[in-house]
Amino acid sequence: MTESLDLADLADWRRQIAEMYARIRKASSPHDGWEDFKRARDQLFKSHPQSPLDEAARSQFARLEYFGYSPAFRATAELVQCEAIQMQIGASDGSTYHFTRFATAHFEAGGNQGSLDLYWLQSYAGGIFVPFRDATCGDSTYGGGRYLLDTPKGADLGMKGGKLVLDFNFAYHPSCSYDSRWSCPLAPPGNRLSFAVTAGERLPS
Repeated sequence: MTESLDLADLADWRRQIAEMYARIRKASSPHDGWEDFKRARDQLFKSHPQSPLDEAARSQFARLEYFGYSPAFRATAELVQCEAIQMQIGASDGSTYHFTRFATAHFEAGGNQGSLDLYWLQSYAGGIFVPFRDATCGDSTYGGGRYLLDTPKGADLGMKGGKLVLDFNFAYHPSCSYDSRWSCPLAPPGNRLSFAVTAGERLPS
């Protein structure tokens, strides 16, 4: 019975995340969408049974921390299809997840040219996954990197003018950065940026 309730909670978590991103895509401005993003995540982290935080941490939780909103880190990326390569991406607990790399996104953000590989998750419903590491990792952000898109769980900023929206202001830490009981795929070599992404979620200052 407990496991069934856990699965219902997980479905509700994903539903709320998907609804949040739907509001973000329709927001009057990216900044307004970002404010909604912060409010909604704080509420989910503090009160939802599927919060990455355990019960003790939830009782002490105040809010997540972010860099200030920076329009310079909002990009629309040109997608270049590449040869599909199946690969195992390492996870925080030493396990691996099965993905297919299928395209590369080329963009400019924060005055820097960059590219990130796009991965298709091979398990359950599938979907696009874009993790990344940058020069802030291990200092002001989690050493294992952050997530930019995770469409299997509803984290999707959509397309604009035929290009993929990559807004690093919405970058967030994986669940394993809050509690080691979670297993999270981490950014592989193709998704490591040489410059600092001073946007999105950060570690407590």
